[in-house]
Amino acid sequence: MDEPATLDEGLDALLESYHPPEGVADELLRADGSIRPGWEPLITHLARHDPADIAQDFARGDQYLRDAGVYFRHYTAEGSTVRNWPLSHLPVIIAEEEWDTLAAGLAQRAEVLEKVMADLYGPGDLVRRGLLPASLVASNPEWLRPMVGVQPRDGHYLHVLAFEVGRSPDGGWLVLGDRTQAPSGAGFALENRMATARIFHDFMPDANVRRLAGFFREFRDAMNALRQDGEGRVAILTPGQHTDTYFEHAYIARYLGFLLLECEDLRAVDGRLMVRTINGLEPVSVLWRRLDSRSADPLELDETSALGTPGLVGTLRNRSVSMLNALGSGVLEARALMAFLPRIAQALTGAPLALPNIATWWCGRDKELSYVRENFEKMMIGRAMSTQLPFDIDSATALGGRFRSSAHPPVRQWLDAEGHDLVAQQAVTLSTTPAMIDGQLVPRPMVVRVFAVRTPQGWTVMPGGYARIGKTEDPTALAMQAGGSVSDVWVTGGKPADFDSLVATRKGPFIRRMPGRLPARAADNLYWLGRYVERANAQIRALRAYHLRLETAGPTPMPMMRELGKHLATFGKAPDPATQPVPASLLALMDATGFCAGKVRDRFSDDGLHALDDLSQEVRRIAKDSRPGEETARNMGRLLRILAAFAGISNDNMFRFSGWRFMTMGRAVERGIQMCSLLHRFATPEAPQGSYDLCIEIGDSVMTHRRRYSVEINRNTLIDLLALDPENPISLVFQVNLLRAQQLALPHRQFTTQLSPVARALLTLHTDLSVASPETTGTDDFLTLRSELWAISDSITAQYLS
Repeated sequence: MDEPATLDEGLDALLESYHPPEGVADELLRADGSIRPGWEPLITHLARHDPADIAQDFARGDQYLRDAGVYFRHYTAEGSTVRNWPLSHLPVIIAEEEWDTLAAGLAQRAEVLEKVMADLYGPGDLVRRGLLPASLVASNPEWLRPMVGVQPRDGHYLHVLAFEVGRSPDGGWLVLGDRTQAPSGAGFALENRMATARIFHDFMPDANVRRLAGFFREFRDAMNALRQDGEGRVAILTPGQHTDTYFEHAYIARYLGFLLLECEDLRAVDGRLMVRTINGLEPVSVLWRRLDSRSADPLELDETSALGTPGLVGTLRNRSVSMLNALGSGVLEARALMAFLPRIAQALTGAPLALPNIATWWCGRDKELSYVRENFEKMMIGRAMSTQLPFDIDSATALGGRFRSSAHPPVRQWLDAEGHDLVAQQAVTLSTTPAMIDGQLVPRPMVVRVFAVRTPQGWTVMPGGYARIGKTEDPTALAMQAGGSVSDVWVTGGKPADFDSLVATRKGPFIRRMPGRLPARAADNLYWLGRYVERANAQIRALRAYHLRLETAGPTPMPMMRELGKHLATFGKAPDPATQPVPASLLALMDATGFCAGKVRDRFSDDGLHALDDLSQEVRRIAKDSRPGEETARNMGRLLRILAAFAGISNDNMFRFSGWRFMTMGRAVERGIQMCSLLHRFATPEAPQGSYDLCIEIGDSVMTHRRRYSVEINRNTLIDLLALDPENPISLVFQVNLLRAQQLALPHRQFTTQLSPVARALLTLHTDLSVASPETTGTDDFLTLRSELWAISDSITAQYLS
């Protein structure tokens, strides 16, 4: 479509397919069809641009998300897969006057929930006064009896909350659900903002959109203030990389500068919570919990949990650590609680809820059950203890008097039989918001997730958030698992927004902050990441040499080719040239490198992660499409170039903190082990013809040998160059020197007056190699050297990683 001749023509063309359903509030259009004031600048901006330019801007935002590695984990019956972040490119726009009213109502609601939480785990007055049925508390699986009477160290149970809000047909806002357990999405909201800032790079700076950085800065400062005595670390506790929100956990940890821990990193020692670091155990003072409460401590909460830290509840009881949010806070998410919250709010605060929640009826009382039985066709009916939202309909939920599955009794019969365990809520009619789908502007149902955090000044609400946008007009298909998308939320005003950033200007002299202690688990994964990458490098070089010689080998393999096949078998099953040019062992190495890199996502550069991802994808493509021989050899060369890019990123861009040192040590150990294996097999006097040339080729030292020695390759020049030359970065002695240098830079708190076992073993190995000569180095010596390197690796694990 050509650029519109006039603005009016552009607006007409843009809105041609935009028809909100009747009886539903729309974010863009008023009931009379006119554009709402907050949206007019953006719609005008879109109308002035050619559709191709708009599509290019949208693609810029998508590319940013891919480059940043933003993803979510999609679950199916076959397992889980990583998917690209599904951004709906147009933001949801809310005027700041309306937003401020909404935020005030949510702050009041947060305080009510805090009081309810304090009562449920304290005096129990709500049940005693009849404001809340005892059975609803006792039957809630998220009410944790061991936490009763456990007072939070800072006096507050709730610190981070999220609320699902939607606009009703009359234009007002309703709370559809409270997220109090371990609310997710704040980091994704920030990434959505980064993406939309690139999409609307020529519009957003003048759109008066409130910034998000101040919200995160206040929350970071509030968390640091919870340390009280100033000692101990602030950390985020994640279930691990297989949870669907792990990207956010790693992103927020890096953005706010906090440790990212898994439960295996923690120990309860003498009533204190400690983190395992390469320096030993160090205290943790503040823990932002991102896993469900019941999984946190297998000793007192759920003995089947493989995620928890034994004794964690004891440290909370000892008040040695502050937890965000308190264990057991998931009790507030039950649908049934919303039926009693308005009355509870009035009783506890003397005022009604400023922001109502969706009408809810618990079916465990005769009056409410009778009302629901007469009106169930206008309602959504589900389990009372469910934490699903009213629009998240599954096979066990009745909507409009019908189930999605036929394997259920009639609704009235169901209510009579199980009413005590059921709750009814008004059928949701969600408002719609603009979405650009296939180049057309169309209305789609939406719900907004809003975040609130506790600060010393009270509850602070993020000026924005993220919206879930339906894939179709069906309001029950908003979840990303069902194909829904997400959108940025802009809060706009009539004057330019104040500039804000995460880093506030500090008074006083400049202080260079050094990186904090490295958790042992992170060091372990970085160490093995280095080993796996170097092992892949060695295997790829051997595979290239194998396939270069394959087409000239003839029907009867040469002795050297048989030996090369045996060498490749040390990595795993030897390749079958006819059917498997790339062995399964290399694919397994790619999985291992990806796993280790994923576990340290908060400590590793995005470029490094992209390089590893490119390597993994290319290996899989070659394994699927490549033919044995010269084609596979060329493809192996391409893989080596990707590995070289990864090495360049690691060596040139990574800060020389302890994590980099462990990855470097892992690479040096593995390179030394692989060199010993290579020389033991091919540097023998009885080696098949061509073996010495093969060694130099796999060792990437062909040109160096030509410049260094004026003779053909012989056993002495081979061992001198690949084992004993301290200037050759491939050589064995170079790896030992590198290991010594990096190990000396690591902390040595346990060994202050004598050499540590690792340092002692490295010094011994260095001395043996320094006095060795090619003539005195026998073939079996390389087996001994390889065993010593394995022993050094075990010592590194024992001293730093276990």
